[in-house]
Amino acid sequence: MNKQWKKYLFWFAHEHVDFRAHEMESILSMFNVNTYTHPNWKECPYWIVNLPSETVAHKIASRAVCMRFCMELWGNSKKYDDLHNKLKNYPITEIKKYAGPQKSFKVIVETFCKHFSQREKVNKIESFSYLPLEGPVKLNNPDTTLCYIEFYGLNPNNIPDIPYELFFGRWITSGQRDLIRKLSLKTRKFIGNTSMDPQLSLIMANQALVQKGDIVLDPFVGTGSLLVAASHFGGYTIGTDIDFLMLHGRTRPTRISQKAREKDESIAANMNQYGKSSYYIDVVVSDFSVPLWRSDMYIDAIITDPPYGIREATEKIGTMKLNPVIEEHQVSSHIPSKIGYGLSEIYKDLLSFSAKHLKMNGRLVCWFPLFRDQYSDNQLPTHPCLQLIANSEQVLSNYTSRRLLTYKKIKDPKESDEIISTNLTDFREQYFALRNESRKEKRMKRAEKKAKNRELWEQNYKENSHR
Repeated sequence: MNKQWKKYLFWFAHEHVDFRAHEMESILSMFNVNTYTHPNWKECPYWIVNLPSETVAHKIASRAVCMRFCMELWGNSKKYDDLHNKLKNYPITEIKKYAGPQKSFKVIVETFCKHFSQREKVNKIESFSYLPLEGPVKLNNPDTTLCYIEFYGLNPNNIPDIPYELFFGRWITSGQRDLIRKLSLKTRKFIGNTSMDPQLSLIMANQALVQKGDIVLDPFVGTGSLLVAASHFGGYTIGTDIDFLMLHGRTRPTRISQKAREKDESIAANMNQYGKSSYYIDVVVSDFSVPLWRSDMYIDAIITDPPYGIREATEKIGTMKLNPVIEEHQVSSHIPSKIGYGLSEIYKDLLSFSAKHLKMNGRLVCWFPLFRDQYSDNQLPTHPCLQLIANSEQVLSNYTSRRLLTYKKIKDPKESDEIISTNLTDFREQYFALRNESRKEKRMKRAEKKAKNRELWEQNYKENSHR
């Protein structure tokens, strides 16, 4: 290995654990970074990796949403004495690059799954007094920040006396956690019942490899949360949706404190709020089941969250009438009727559309709902032109979850590829059937409890009356 390569530590936020690996793999692919280490993401909130330069670490951190920070690792061990010995033997020439007489510094102490008092932290810092740090201590914006971390496992109910792992190094940069707060739905101009959480929206944009200049489409755009995330990474965004009222900001307000929507609520207003108007192409009211685009229209990425039929209806234009007729005088004001658009149809159309309109190696990133106890890989939608390269689960309840699926286009579609092998269950039908069954069970339990209480009351009454 080249001597210029160094060891770096990426530390992650402990949420959406199942999404870490696929987000990082996508970012590494985006910047053509090859690594040979494969961490156990579910057991460790960190990743140690060798990289050719600090610039590469900055590139990765500039996109990573699951990551808290990155540091150049000077030493790690399971024992205190061993860590200190490693630091004492660390090349002093490397330390002197960041710790001269005129360079200010500070040392921060991090713990995972255990709390230290301020006095304990100071004692830990003083244990590194042998390091050649000659400059002044500066707590705000120092020239160099050194970081010491103690990892006590993942179980807060069983914290060991001695940490599992110790780390020390030079803090380099933060991940993109600040974007989650910046794009918070609490302060966003226009939101709806199903507006996507900012963190998940940004992760989707990363897994879609959205970069500056890419054209990104959301065919079930709703209030445009995914477009907002894609625009932050430089993607030019387009959206379509069948819900005219939603796209025009005329639906009932989502916020409890808001009685009526403001006149300027729209996806365009959201883009303007975040200074991304120049990346916003437009949104179109359309039925996704009906072809809209030219056959030679190609896009770089598709990110979307199709409706499941729970909080948002799954509809397409149609009628149950055998021979519908629209009179000439009704044409100008006619609003097309709608019929059900089942999940199996939605995903069949979505994958067919992606195979046709994605550029080669372009990605489709979409959510897929299911029942946890019934899950198997053959439930997932497939297409011969699309390769499933990522599959992460977000648990929604004891019974349900949804999986974030990432597909890569590997070849152009042919007539023989039109058949899509799917084994999709009707999520909406099962969801309401399960909910009704649950409600029935609760009613029966209440009735049984009431009858039992009545029986006990009558028994007590008879006993007291005999006395």
